[in-house]
Amino acid sequence: MTSPTTVSILKYGAAILPLFGLAAPAVEARERKAEVTPYIEIQQILVADLKDGNDVLTYTSVAAGIDSSISTRNAEAQVNVRYERRFSYQDNVGDDDIVTGLARGAIQVVPNLLSLEAGALATRSRVDLRGDAPSNTVGNIDNVTQVYSVYAGPNLSTRVGGLDVNANYRVGYTKVESEDTGILPPGQLPIDVFDDSISHSASASVGQQPGDLPFGWSVGGGWEREDASQLDQRYEGKYVRADVTVPVSTTLAVVGGVGYEDIEISERDAVRDINGDPVIDNDGRLVTDKTSPRLLSYDQDGIIWDAGVLWRPSRRTSLEARVGQRYGSETYFGTFAYQPNQNTALNISVYDTVSGFGNLLNDNLANLSTSFTSSRNPLSGELNGCAFGQGGGLCFNDVLQSASSSAFRARGVNGQYTYNHRGWEAGLGVGYARRRFFASQLGAVSAVDGLVDENYYANLSLGRELDAYSRIDTNLYANLLDSGFAGAPNVLGIGANAAYYRKILPGLQGTAAVGLDSYEQAGFDSELTASALLGLRYDF
Repeated sequence: MTSPTTVSILKYGAAILPLFGLAAPAVEARERKAEVTPYIEIQQILVADLKDGNDVLTYTSVAAGIDSSISTRNAEAQVNVRYERRFSYQDNVGDDDIVTGLARGAIQVVPNLLSLEAGALATRSRVDLRGDAPSNTVGNIDNVTQVYSVYAGPNLSTRVGGLDVNANYRVGYTKVESEDTGILPPGQLPIDVFDDSISHSASASVGQQPGDLPFGWSVGGGWEREDASQLDQRYEGKYVRADVTVPVSTTLAVVGGVGYEDIEISERDAVRDINGDPVIDNDGRLVTDKTSPRLLSYDQDGIIWDAGVLWRPSRRTSLEARVGQRYGSETYFGTFAYQPNQNTALNISVYDTVSGFGNLLNDNLANLSTSFTSSRNPLSGELNGCAFGQGGGLCFNDVLQSASSSAFRARGVNGQYTYNHRGWEAGLGVGYARRRFFASQLGAVSAVDGLVDENYYANLSLGRELDAYSRIDTNLYANLLDSGFAGAPNVLGIGANAAYYRKILPGLQGTAAVGLDSYEQAGFDSELTASALLGLRYDF
């Protein structure tokens, strides 16, 4: 798995983590357990624009979904998926079909040798950082699009003599439906929006634990490729490297590696009209000129290196931090994990990677645990952007801040904290994401070359079992978005909601929820909405 939060560590150190007993302990044999809960829901929702008292939207929602988890000795999977049909009572507001869901699974085909894993995500993303930032996506919403992503692949891990051998392969597909950004600030032109892509990732390594030698070592290589339909963009990266781990004590080791990497990103030009302007199709995307030669937007090759420390003072605490040279400049990355007990977990990661939209989304999805709790907006049923489990959590905010078609260098920090004890369930995700985009100066999207966007985000979920029949959940979220475009003001989006759930009969549950959502963009637009919901859910 190569998540952006740990991509550099896993990509370059597949055989390093098991050395010297510094890896996580082996997974204990699981009890056989399967829970499958199909359900249907019917809800009545009211949304009022508090800045325009006459703008009140009411609609009915009918939804069907399934929450399932399976855990056996050789397999573990979780699937949470929901389809919703929204019926509006206003003539100027169309009906909606919404699919949201998250799934991860893994199976041991040959125990302790070969496994298969897969994951899928259906959610919504902002299209353009300069446009609207609605968090309660009902009615005629601009700048929001449906996103689908799925991946699957095998993992090989074994020992041959005294050597640790690891290999993996992954193929993924990502699709963005809509390209509608809505109204942008004055003087701002739309960006070209991602359509779909197929991505591949493969790596292999061989290493040796200490014994014959006083240090551990590994050598490995990898390859990644993403082919995006929009402007026929292609990302391809290859690397080889060698790593060593030198134990300083039973809990501390010095780690380092050196290698060679070659990354190339290219695109084709758009079809031009008689005036030389790019042609846009009926979907609002640029039309690719298939006869155009490939135009380089990023070409970096050379020696890469990094060094740092690996610290594991106990089975519940681990830290890896590295500094080095990559992508033509300094690079910093690392992870920290702390789980003092089965009820509490803290995970922090610093990442630095070059990727495209689809590949980065697959990376994030691959890093999600096979056992998690989806955080949803009770008023819309949509994913809030984070998922939490006993071992920590994962937020997709760094990917879903916008759906630009151009590849980028992504750097940032993510932190997730989870707590589950005596009926309380809490999850906190905070982070900062920075992307620098690449585009050919000779192509149709040259304006985004070198553009830097930034996203600061926080998501807090808090739930409590009140008694055997009732529960309350609350969610708070905030995003500060800086598109990097000259003349485009920052966008601040904040929101909060609370829901009360009550069991009425076996399998039948009632829901009442309220929410407040706001976004502001200096000198351009703002919105403040209040929402209320009453609903019923039946679990089969």
